[in-house]
Amino acid sequence: MFNSVNNPFGQRIESAVSTGQEKQRQQQDQQKDEEKRYLESDEKDEVKIGGLPILTEDDVIYLTQNYIARLKDENRENPKTVEKLDKFLAKFDVKKFMKQNPNMTSADFHMIMYNETAGLL
Repeated sequence: MFNSVNNPFGQRIESAVSTGQEKQRQQQDQQKDEEKRYLESDEKDEVKIGGLPILTEDDVIYLTQNYIARLKDENRENPKTVEKLDKFLAKFDVKKFMKQNPNMTSADFHMIMYNETAGLL
């Protein structure tokens, strides 16, 4: 159809269909760029598991006493274990414990106490 007379410079001639496809491709590229900019500018979210509050000294004392009492009840047949648990509770220093484990929630407390008392059982 097009020959050198109609197209003297040998340039590619695009139809209207390809122009529509090009516009669609440009819109998709623009949308991808907008999404990329949005994701890059999005701030990091802080996630608190369960939104549990940080424990106070009174909370830690209360939870420790309950935790040791439960362990003593579970191991009441073994007097040596009960004795070890009593010694642990007598030597328990709340301030030192909280200094070693800052910003502790109740879930953290139970995990830490399990590790602390595992050797006593």
